[in-house]
Amino acid sequence: MEKIGMRICIAGAGAIGCTLAARLAASGQSVSVLARGETLNSLQRDGVCLIDLEGEHRASVNASDSAEALGPQDLIFVCTKVPALTSILQQIQPMLHEETVVIPVVNGVPWWYFQGAEGRFADTRVKAVDPDGELSRLIPAQHLIGAVVFITAVRKAPGVVESTNPHLIILGEINNQLTERLEQIRGLIESSGIEARASDYIRDQIWTKITANLTSNPLSVVTEATLEQIYSDARLSPLVRQIFDEVIQVAAAHGARIRFDPQTFMELGAGMGAVKTSMLQDHEQGSPLELAAIGHAVLELAALVGLNMPTTRHVLALTDFLASKRRSAQAA
Repeated sequence: MEKIGMRICIAGAGAIGCTLAARLAASGQSVSVLARGETLNSLQRDGVCLIDLEGEHRASVNASDSAEALGPQDLIFVCTKVPALTSILQQIQPMLHEETVVIPVVNGVPWWYFQGAEGRFADTRVKAVDPDGELSRLIPAQHLIGAVVFITAVRKAPGVVESTNPHLIILGEINNQLTERLEQIRGLIESSGIEARASDYIRDQIWTKITANLTSNPLSVVTEATLEQIYSDARLSPLVRQIFDEVIQVAAAHGARIRFDPQTFMELGAGMGAVKTSMLQDHEQGSPLELAAIGHAVLELAALVGLNMPTTRHVLALTDFLASKRRSAQAA
């Protein structure tokens, strides 16, 4: 796979997708975007725009709502919320060729978590995320590279995104190998101005992100609090610490290492500022919440190793209730 001339597609033009599209296209890469509706019209007319810590980045992209029209791609970033994964993986099928690399940029426990892994849970299906195995059938394991994205971005308008924090992506082969294609893609992303690292055990980074998501996202829906409030308010931080302790026990039981001590973790969370989590933004907009991957899949992995997560389970139940209440109000 050659770095120069690589055919790159961003499937999903939300905040993270547009951030990647803007940075990659502005660095001179030829970027296609699979989008629809108002966002598609905006991308075709005005291109993509990102405002971040380094200024404003505008670039033209080849936007379409047809995977067939975009044609075969060498690298596809799947940037969508978990509830839409099956649909978008079905859509990208015409873009796949034998050596296409697919990088799912999603939150929570990935459907492929036990693929390429060793031990007694090897090839176990994560039922909360992939109940019938459809995701695994759509994207065979050899196409996959795992990713953990630490990008905080907000969609200001169709095709226009703002980010006030540094960008970081950590990549890893799902079989823990440091391969040539992994390094090529890491370098490609790095050259666009996004910090990119290659990991020989991407599951460590997945659990770090899960810990951040699970200690903040559901609780933000229940409390309507910002990240700064969740991690620093004396009324909330003890609850956050209980969830943190439960998550790291499950991570350790599955062989992962989280390198933050609790106090540093809380300080980093508070340092994100008065930012609403993506789950709270989805809740306010009446969109489906990513509770299956961020929450219920973690409970599933906990059950596999005989662990209970009572505080996490209770917060998830409250979040489920509020989301269901909002759905009922919208349907009325």
